[in-house]
Amino acid sequence: MALSAVLLLLASPLLAPQLLAFPHKTETPIGTVWSEEELDPDMLSLTVEHTQERLRTSPLAEANEQRWVFITDGGWRWKYVANISSSAFAITRPLSPAVIVNRTDPNSGVIRNGRELGGERELGGLLAHEFAHELIRRNYGRLASTRFPTWKVEGYCDYVAGESTLTEAQVARLKDDNEDHPALIYFEGRKRVEAILKANGGSVDALFEEG
Repeated sequence: MALSAVLLLLASPLLAPQLLAFPHKTETPIGTVWSEEELDPDMLSLTVEHTQERLRTSPLAEANEQRWVFITDGGWRWKYVANISSSAFAITRPLSPAVIVNRTDPNSGVIRNGRELGGERELGGLLAHEFAHELIRRNYGRLASTRFPTWKVEGYCDYVAGESTLTEAQVARLKDDNEDHPALIYFEGRKRVEAILKANGGSVDALFEEG
């Protein structure tokens, strides 16, 4: 019983990261934003606008999508919650409405994951990407969505974000050098998703039902 209680205590922040005592908290139209450093108000306002603008491109989104957002400095809070995914830009979990973001500049909103190539993303697009994961789970089922191909899920999330971690030039260079990169599947998935939606009249249901 005591061991179970300890394990529950340790696991609780994974579902409710606010238990990690983030020092700053701001209410926004896209939900409550917790952060380790005080965020520039103009940057946060532009981030909210960008996130909402991108979400409006998805028929899966409702008018006022909101999530818990936790913005870290890449330190112990991020490592505690992200664990083996600590090289990601951000994570969401199937059973939690939380988006946890890696090392973020509080003034520019640039997120860095430590990679030399493909090591930066912008907060607004990244939040749109992470919100889109929950759109997929909500619309197609949390269990069913785990069976979708990675390229389709991540590709659709980057499609909603309107951007990918890698640029066209970086992808071309990687292919010329016959090199792999973990963000390639996101980039190529977005291109495939874009082509499929263009061909099927923009039906996201058809995208996820096919295959």
